[in-house]
Amino acid sequence: MQCPRCLNTDQEYFYRGSRGWYCRRCIPFGRAMLEEEKEPVGLAAIQKGSGEYTLRYPLTEAQKTVSRQCARLIRDTDVLLHCVCGSGKTELVIESIAMMLKEGKKVCFAIPRRQVVLELQERLAGYFPNAKVIAVCGGHTDETDGDLIVATTHQLYRYYRTFDLLVLDEPDAFPFRGNPVLHGIAETCRKGHMICLTATPDSQLLKKVREKKMVSLTLNRRPHGQPLPVPVIRIVPGLFMVLPLLRWLQKHRSLPCMVFVPSVRLAECLGVFLSLFFDCIVCTGRTENRDALIAAFREQKAGVMVCTTVMERGMTVENVQVCVYKADSRIFDEAGLVQMAGRAGRVFAHPDGDVLFLCRRRSETAERCAAVLQEANACAV
Repeated sequence: MQCPRCLNTDQEYFYRGSRGWYCRRCIPFGRAMLEEEKEPVGLAAIQKGSGEYTLRYPLTEAQKTVSRQCARLIRDTDVLLHCVCGSGKTELVIESIAMMLKEGKKVCFAIPRRQVVLELQERLAGYFPNAKVIAVCGGHTDETDGDLIVATTHQLYRYYRTFDLLVLDEPDAFPFRGNPVLHGIAETCRKGHMICLTATPDSQLLKKVREKKMVSLTLNRRPHGQPLPVPVIRIVPGLFMVLPLLRWLQKHRSLPCMVFVPSVRLAECLGVFLSLFFDCIVCTGRTENRDALIAAFREQKAGVMVCTTVMERGMTVENVQVCVYKADSRIFDEAGLVQMAGRAGRVFAHPDGDVLFLCRRRSETAERCAAVLQEANACAV
């Protein structure tokens, strides 16, 4: 017995109802009946000219090499693009997407988080002016058929055996990471191959590469060619940690600053305190008007955003400086710290940035993060 949607084979999850056997592991997405043959979802044909595209800026030679290799390999195998934060991973798959659209094949770009879906849909619509590019996520499910579909990973259940190419962004991120249901649905929504984009591949992706089920392509350089900002690690007793934070924020008072913290409660408390000295906003998973706050913060030339890990990926702010408060917290793993540090120095106009990790004690995780970024810089030379 195997669920046709999430690929579950654990017999404990199967239940026999009035219509037959179904899987309870993926029941939040509706009943997947084992005894009913699932048919591929019928979508409209690709519009003519959908594969024509124009990028906002020319790719570097290193980007062109990875882009061409990816387009060549994706016909025969899954591909992992292991590229540093800010390296232009989206632009690296444009050639592969265009190739599929020109052949009349369906493509999906899947992302863990809703706010990034909406931003990327607008961006891809600009790249592919003749294609119907739609967003499918919470609050945007009235239309589910397009030439190029940008969706949250939770929405992939709608597309059984549909996509000739699935681009999976940040597969190591929450909620996709460690979620067997979403992993299974990502497998069953496609009939072709998959491209995974991440700066921090997890053990499952690396295992697929070792077993030759996936080919890995690496890019350790950002388009502007400057090295990645490497965090400065400072160990400060917990009661006094706010003092170096204040000095650091004062030093960068004329610039936008992101302060990552390990909990919503700490974000709210620290946000109230910092508001006494700076123009400060708080952005967590509980923030209702998060999209508006993010848009406003991007428009500002200065200010402080206190945030949780919900903002560690998919966020680009020009000239932003980054501090991780209590970077030694068990909440933060190596991949998360790499992603947070990767918010700095992403744009051509401001290719460098100040990254500070404030720790209460020595943290091997923080040290490994710094070592990973130093190694990436060394490999990019």
